[in-house]
Amino acid sequence: MAEGDTLVSVDYEVFGKVQGVFFRKYTQAEGKKLGLVGWVQNTDRGTVQGQLQGPRSKVRHMQEWLETKGSPKSHIERANFNNEKAILKLEYSDFQIVK
Repeated sequence: MAEGDTLVSVDYEVFGKVQGVFFRKYTQAEGKKLGLVGWVQNTDRGTVQGQLQGPRSKVRHMQEWLETKGSPKSHIERANFNNEKAILKLEYSDFQIVK
């Protein structure tokens, strides 16, 4: 397996105007487009958090999207990524919006 194809899992939290702007829906759509699995949800702190899993190169692309793009009406201040680790197999079957 090439370096960029190693399966990884990473947690994320996005800060800024990211609730009430269809951020979760766009995140789910972008994740599915890239072939990633995981989840996304709003927090009580006004942030959006979740977990990404998939090939490292695709996860990197999604991390950049979460930091710089988001949904059209969102305003991203910053995105934090932590708990990154290599995994042997995906732990989710799709990309879900968690309520």
